[in-house]
Amino acid sequence: MKHYSAVVSLFREMQKLGIPINYSILRILINSYCLMHRADFGFSVLPIYLKNGTPFNVGTFNTLIRGFFAENKVKDAVDLFKKLVRENICEPNEVMYAIVMNGLSKRGHTQKAFSLLRLMEQGNTKPELKIYRIVIDALCKDGNLHAAINLLNEMKQKSIHPDIVTYSSLIDGMCRLGQWEKVTSLFSEMVNHNIYPNVRIFSIMIDGLCKEGKVEDAEEVMKHMVGKSVEPDIVTYSAIMDGYCLRGQLDRARRIFDMMIDKCVEPNIICYNILINGHCKKKKLTEAMQFFREISQKGLKPNIVTYNTILQGMFEVGRIGDAKKIYVEMLSAGPIPDLYTYHTLLNGYFKYGLVEEAMSLFHKLERTREDIDIAFYNVVINGLCKNGLLDEAKDMLRKMEDNNCFPNNVTYNVIVQGFLRCNKINEMINFMKEMAGRGFSFDATTAGFLVNVIRENPSVLDMIPELHLKNKK
Repeated sequence: MKHYSAVVSLFREMQKLGIPINYSILRILINSYCLMHRADFGFSVLPIYLKNGTPFNVGTFNTLIRGFFAENKVKDAVDLFKKLVRENICEPNEVMYAIVMNGLSKRGHTQKAFSLLRLMEQGNTKPELKIYRIVIDALCKDGNLHAAINLLNEMKQKSIHPDIVTYSSLIDGMCRLGQWEKVTSLFSEMVNHNIYPNVRIFSIMIDGLCKEGKVEDAEEVMKHMVGKSVEPDIVTYSAIMDGYCLRGQLDRARRIFDMMIDKCVEPNIICYNILINGHCKKKKLTEAMQFFREISQKGLKPNIVTYNTILQGMFEVGRIGDAKKIYVEMLSAGPIPDLYTYHTLLNGYFKYGLVEEAMSLFHKLERTREDIDIAFYNVVINGLCKNGLLDEAKDMLRKMEDNNCFPNNVTYNVIVQGFLRCNKINEMINFMKEMAGRGFSFDATTAGFLVNVIRENPSVLDMIPELHLKNKK
């Protein structure tokens, strides 16, 4: 029932009443602490084992290691694992190895997981299918298909036969890299081993094809899977809808949406977000809003992606009033705005000259949020420059430095573009020298601005005695 604090209270009551405590009780207690994301408290239970004369069990440490990973305390998890092995406290079993490898690979430490596999192969506990699956999946997600295929072949040589989950990881990795010939080969290999593709594998292939713009091919795969009595699920339909939306073929995306409903597959918020995004990209905001309102009618709730997409779409077509209404609705009934929401609002306000509203929002964020970073200042400086408020932009630059948020290459390029836009060449030159002194250089947009200014007024070139080598490049 997930009432973890009640478990802790019951345990303390048992202690007060002198009720004997066994291994199972302690394991439940440790697990409850870990599920509360307090693995450190779980660790504090270990002395009770010693006091009661209860021997440590590998399952106890499996729970603790899993708890550390759940809190993203990777170092603590790995250190505990190493201590268990080094001090011979308990012999790691396959479950423990799986927890550590899974925890490492899910957090991007694929090479460490791979090294642990090699270490395991040399020890008493030999890796089985589950272990190889974890590492193969991590290698595939890293795009290291060569190593993944080699590991697959090693498995086969050891008579460890891959299952449908293993093939799913490999096919997903190949689809991401567009290696369709290898996908076909692996697909045939599966069938030859009497492993028949399920809806997940078909959906992976369909999604890969759609991301490459081969939506018609994806539909053919869907027809094939139906012919094999594998019914498409919401993931399958969503992938094809997204494929058509990416190509701007909204009518075809809607056809797939209607087909899904006809097949009694209820659309989820992801389906609606795909259609809303597709219509916003084509500036069809009326239709996008129809889908937006339909979400509530279907008993669903718009999420942060829904609101951010609609806000961006409204600003793109200049519907400022509607964008403000959506934001107010979001504050009152929707999800909490994230950084992307505020970036969208600031960019939108500046784009349409609503400088006071933009600055009011920015100052509010400065007071209430701790994650205001260089990207936010750059948005504000860019907005001020585009509205011709160069003095205010310079003041913001100096304010950043006072707050130990130092400008980057983007900051300087934005300001230089502002000076060039307003034809303030002398100030541009001063900033050009300052940015060169800090090791920054013009980006393609700034260089383009400068070339256009020089083309219209060649004498500007005489005002720049020397362009920094990086700027010449």
